[in-house]
Amino acid sequence: MFASIGIRLRPLWSMAVFGLGILTLSNAALSETTAKLRILETTDIHVHVADYDYYANKTSASVGLAKVATLIKQARAENPNSLMIDNGDLIQGNPLGDYMAKRSGLRKDEVHPVFKAMNLIDYDVGNIGNHEFNYGLEYLGIALSGAKFPYVSANVFYDDGDLDPTNDKPYFAPYVILERELLAADGKSYPIKIGVIGFVPPQIMQWDKANLAGKLVARDVIDSAHRYVPEMEAMGADVIIAVPHSGLTTDAPKVLDENATYELSLVPGIDAILFGHAHQVFPSEAYADLPGVDIKTGTINGVPATMPGFWGSHLGLVDLELRRSTVGKWYVTGGEGKVRATFKREGREKIALVDADPKIMAAIAEEHQATIAYMNEAVGKTEAPINSYFALVADDPSIQIVTNAQKWYVEQLIKGTEYDGLPVLSAGAPFKAGGRGGPDYYTSIDTGDIALRNVADLYIYPNTLRAVLLTGEQVQEWLEMSAGAFNQIDPDNANEQPLLNPDFPSYNFDVIDGVTYEIDLTEPARYAQDGSLANPKAQRIQDLKFDGAPIDPDARFIVATNNYRAGGGGNFPALDGSATIIEAPDENRTVLANYIFELKSFNPSADMNWSFKPVPGDVNITFASSPAAETVLDGTLPIEAAGEAEDGFAKYRMIMQ
Repeated sequence: MFASIGIRLRPLWSMAVFGLGILTLSNAALSETTAKLRILETTDIHVHVADYDYYANKTSASVGLAKVATLIKQARAENPNSLMIDNGDLIQGNPLGDYMAKRSGLRKDEVHPVFKAMNLIDYDVGNIGNHEFNYGLEYLGIALSGAKFPYVSANVFYDDGDLDPTNDKPYFAPYVILERELLAADGKSYPIKIGVIGFVPPQIMQWDKANLAGKLVARDVIDSAHRYVPEMEAMGADVIIAVPHSGLTTDAPKVLDENATYELSLVPGIDAILFGHAHQVFPSEAYADLPGVDIKTGTINGVPATMPGFWGSHLGLVDLELRRSTVGKWYVTGGEGKVRATFKREGREKIALVDADPKIMAAIAEEHQATIAYMNEAVGKTEAPINSYFALVADDPSIQIVTNAQKWYVEQLIKGTEYDGLPVLSAGAPFKAGGRGGPDYYTSIDTGDIALRNVADLYIYPNTLRAVLLTGEQVQEWLEMSAGAFNQIDPDNANEQPLLNPDFPSYNFDVIDGVTYEIDLTEPARYAQDGSLANPKAQRIQDLKFDGAPIDPDARFIVATNNYRAGGGGNFPALDGSATIIEAPDENRTVLANYIFELKSFNPSADMNWSFKPVPGDVNITFASSPAAETVLDGTLPIEAAGEAEDGFAKYRMIMQ
């Protein structure tokens, strides 16, 4: 069923009609009747086939295509007229994907474990996601050759070197038209043609420039839809399903939009939308206020739609109501979108709602076990210990390695762009820093081998990397907000004064590397936690310098951070999403893992780019940390042990002179 095209490295599924009937054929008479068509979607699986967390080395209640497979069986049993479609970001994103691409390799006669699972599930169509290109076109071609179903993507073309898009040849089949038989309300089966068209973010040309430059070009999603949807109608498609690997926003449309789902819902001829990429759930309350969106019916401008989360957290369902006319044409008369979850939350706990399909787990058992062993192997060596015991009170190696990795990544992304040449700073915060997590909730990695699972200990959240464009003045205000982590110190008070503000989350204490500065604890906090200006005259951030000179308030800087912070998390000034210039496809911890893999051996020691300004007087400033922190005190930090603290913590004292 595959056809090689020229020197392609992967099979190209033809745009011809595929007759893959899923129901019993019949010679039905022409009569008016109705039927229900169920369209099932998975998206952003990111190689999470097993219900397993390879970083924590334990079973997970919230991930796994094997768990979704159980929901798929249930959904199919409810309606025999069903299609199964995946929306991409499939072969990259967790240790199993890295093991297959970087350690095991994939021979041309091998089937990738994701396709072992999907072939068992019996998918009908797959769409290409942006992460499919991360390992290069050759690897992608070999991987896709193991799929027993067609792949589509309507806005990716060969780079023919000219500037004329009208003669571009598609790299993948833009769409397929499936011939099926529907079991109708009258008990008879009738033929139907179902068109499926896919789209990928055009930003692949930036995100995977090294793999794609000179080989492919990516066109606008909406332009591509207007080109091919009428063609699909002309070929007799009764129903057209759009599968954009694209998020949902009502921002003003622009050429080469990354998140084009909303505009796609306005393209005539599209009957259903299966979207993804944003790692969100639709329908859900997160989209309740968008104009044209009805989260009760799961529709966008009247078009039924679904986005089923990520990593196997949900199954997406679109149920269409169809009417067949007396001339044999099917029409969509209504429909709704919804999702079904594989787990639920009870407090901090995640509770599985379904079990993993044992056939899926058996199919990938060899690669699964090999990945577990792979995660236990060293991927690099650290030449110094990495711990977060003092991450809230001194420049710290557990933050330094993260900010170094983020800076390295962003500097690669901006090469050859309009931002090339601008200085790149990098912001990071301590994640495991005691607090409610208790006295054992700290990172501690010894000198020597570092394994991939240690990466998760350094970056525990599944954030994705962002970069924002700010002025020097805005960088200073960012740091002022961050300095709210500390209580104001009275230099005339000789009594014990606690340093840390217990109401300030540790993950909001950002250190920005690439500049140097001091924090004046005698000043009040400039900002309140809600982002309001509490003390307009206060200035805790002192002697802020870039490249050894006072920072220019008007100079432009790129700051690497994460999606939480760039989008407004923590209520930081100037960070509301509008300053974002890069929405990278990779998680911050994936960036960190790749950075360590690239370096092999590294020294994560903090560069001491920030410190507290000395406080005059006989002050006694204390804070709590792990009792184990005393073992790493070697005189290099202005800290000394000061006895026991509450709840199993130990007390430490800052030496401020």
